[in-house]
Amino acid sequence: MTSLTVENYLKAMLQIGLKHQQHWVTTGQLASELNVSPGSVTSMLKTLSEANLAEYRPYGGVALTDTGKTLALRMLRRHRLIELFLVQTLKLTWDQVHEEAEHMEHAVSDFLVERIDEFLDRPVADPHGDPIPASDGVMRGVEEATFPLAEISCGEWFRVSRVVNQDPSFLRFLTESGIEIGSIGIVRSNSPEAGMVSFELSGRPLNLGHSAAADLQVVVCKPEA
Repeated sequence: MTSLTVENYLKAMLQIGLKHQQHWVTTGQLASELNVSPGSVTSMLKTLSEANLAEYRPYGGVALTDTGKTLALRMLRRHRLIELFLVQTLKLTWDQVHEEAEHMEHAVSDFLVERIDEFLDRPVADPHGDPIPASDGVMRGVEEATFPLAEISCGEWFRVSRVVNQDPSFLRFLTESGIEIGSIGIVRSNSPEAGMVSFELSGRPLNLGHSAAADLQVVVCKPEA
């Protein structure tokens, strides 16, 4: 049982689980992620359960079976490798690649995905810093401990590792602000009361609201040489 819709549901369940460190995903989370009605989600989850791709509990949520997780990781691998390929070879920007990858991931073969992985020298992360699953499903590039920028204390140095919010408008805002994966900065002030984080990147002062700063995962690092 494979179709574009099934693949999208399985990938969405995996991504929500990884983002929130949940085994069980709610129908509300899926409806929001896929922009569909809760009724449509419930109907599909029953179908996935019958196909042994997910375990569905009414009012309790849904969890991927081993078979479902394998297929979800396969789609996630395709998506993230395609995004990186489009950035590195066609020079698309990181705010342009998500929709293109959404279409392409259902059409490419496993053979082509493996060749892309080889061509890119087995990368550990996509353009947004998300780890790329290897062909055996093992996540690559997740060794370092990361924290939301909103939680970094005044005086601490950090390196931007991952962007959680991948809405194109937010990504364009980051680009205009000079914030990208690998950017190194220092927090100058962090005020929960004001809901603001002030920091410097390459000597340039920047401010982000706590909500936006929470969408940047960073690694605490040593001061720049």
